[in-house]
Amino acid sequence: MPVPSPESRPIAILGGGNMARALISGLLRGGMAAADLRVAEPRAEARMELAQRFGIDTHADNAAAARGAALWVLAVKPQVLREVCTALAGLAQAEHPVVLSIAAGIRSAQIARWLGGGIAIVRAMPNTPALLGAGATGLYANAQVNADGHALATRVMQAVGLCRWIEDEAQMDIITALSGSGPAYFFLLAEALETAAVAQGLPQDIARALAAQTCLGAGRMLVEDGASAVALRQRVTSPAGTTAAALQAFAAGGFTALVADAVGAATQRGAELAAQAGDAA
Repeated sequence: MPVPSPESRPIAILGGGNMARALISGLLRGGMAAADLRVAEPRAEARMELAQRFGIDTHADNAAAARGAALWVLAVKPQVLREVCTALAGLAQAEHPVVLSIAAGIRSAQIARWLGGGIAIVRAMPNTPALLGAGATGLYANAQVNADGHALATRVMQAVGLCRWIEDEAQMDIITALSGSGPAYFFLLAEALETAAVAQGLPQDIARALAAQTCLGAGRMLVEDGASAVALRQRVTSPAGTTAAALQAFAAGGFTALVADAVGAATQRGAELAAQAGDAA
């Protein structure tokens, strides 16, 4: 049975935190009507703020928001996802929505079982730049998700940035380690650059501004230039120049191996989160 479009049935976002707000903002900017969005949020003050800011329907109860919706976006913490899903299992079995989860580490098979089985599940791993509409999201769909479900999930996540679909769910842990956790790696690098420049004698405000703008400019070049990271690095590295000296210091310190270790550690932690949630696939 085709999944109805958001124009005929609403989208329900369960959880009213930062990522939910980013999705709502992005969808409204993209032309979705406020009447086609609902959000469930247990905190009364937060519900009032959401209603006033976005003009959407808000509910204290997840089932009230989800009932009749074409897509349920599970925007709750991984630690409470099982409880949320089991409470909605009866409704899921009656209505068979597409369910899109942004909870890190929790497998689609786990979510489907908690919802009673046979449910179309999409897993998404967005990152914090989604708050600015500049996110990077990996998406995976189980076998129950049809073409309309893919399109609906893509529409939602493209509202906050770039999306890429994968076919092997095991790769979601890698995506979590790469782009999900990745902004923190760049923040750490910017922090280290700022600290190093200050240690060399540059005023902190200037060091901070230049480090931040350098990260922004480099990121834009990666996205907009079309060349690979290797080619861009080589393009700005003159033989025996200052950049070459810095890159040699990075290499001597084992930079590439350290990054590999960091991504490996984050990937492993994603698998651990699924196991801790119980009923692992």
